[in-house]
Amino acid sequence: MNITGIKIRKLMENGRLKGIVSVTFDDVFAVHDIKIVQGDKRLFVAMPSRRDEYGEYRDIVHPITHEARTEIEERILEAFREEKERMQ
Repeated sequence: MNITGIKIRKLMENGRLKGIVSVTFDDVFAVHDIKIVQGDKRLFVAMPSRRDEYGEYRDIVHPITHEARTEIEERILEAFREEKERMQ
């Protein structure tokens, strides 16, 4: 599966949440509400999640392999940085 589109939906300046994006795969499948979060050491990507009956958050969708997660995260963060530069 190839990433064919990344849309930065929202950028935030304050707080740990820095952005919300949508990613399209192969021009036929979209994942919305992927979050860009400022962690203690670096920016990272958090997949869409919901709270279960025990109050814990569970990802609704997520990459299965480390390689897929790395590629998705790198592409999202690259698009995020480009959008921030464009906005300034």
